[in-house]
Amino acid sequence: MDLVTASLDDDKAQDVVVLDLSGKTDFADFMVIATGTSQRHVGSMAQHLREKLKSTGQGPVPIEGLEQGDWVLVDGGDIVVHVFRADVRKFYDLEKIWGDPAARAAQLASTV
Repeated sequence: MDLVTASLDDDKAQDVVVLDLSGKTDFADFMVIATGTSQRHVGSMAQHLREKLKSTGQGPVPIEGLEQGDWVLVDGGDIVVHVFRADVRKFYDLEKIWGDPAARAAQLASTV
């Protein structure tokens, strides 16, 4: 997890959120969601993350959406990383779907 968040931080990702998926799904233990400032930024962050994961000996690291650069998914095995442009992230709102409902309600209340 530290490698993923450090890579995103190094690449100036915005609004990085880590969701614990334990007990919610079998496909991953954690979901990381981050925002990039442009299609190029999103793609660059995803590619850098993929290279860093591969350098640890993890083997193949599937990646989807790189061509469009609006929403790129990096499959890091137990960690799935979604890198979005801001408007696309807001539209899909994965935090609402996968996040803790009580935490989400508290977050919404604090912005009102």
